[in-house]
Amino acid sequence: MPTISESKKGRIKIAVNYSDHNPPHFHVVKGKKTIALVSIRDAVVIEGVLPRVLLHRVLGWCVSHTRELLADWNLARQGKEPKWIDWTID
Repeated sequence: MPTISESKKGRIKIAVNYSDHNPPHFHVVKGKKTIALVSIRDAVVIEGVLPRVLLHRVLGWCVSHTRELLADWNLARQGKEPKWIDWTID
């Protein structure tokens, strides 16, 4: 599961899976564990829980990068390497 973005301090990573299920979503990873799945189109947590401050930052980042996230989702589903998206939520 490739990382497509990472917090400046490296505590949180955003990743997409090559053979993941619909709806299009990304994984919020802390350490080696996925702590939440976020729907790209709806900018909502569809699985897991994020602390309130992180929730607002991640969802805002999702809204700001929806097109890039969908493009990465599609690349990953085709087995291609997704592109890096700058972390803008620290």
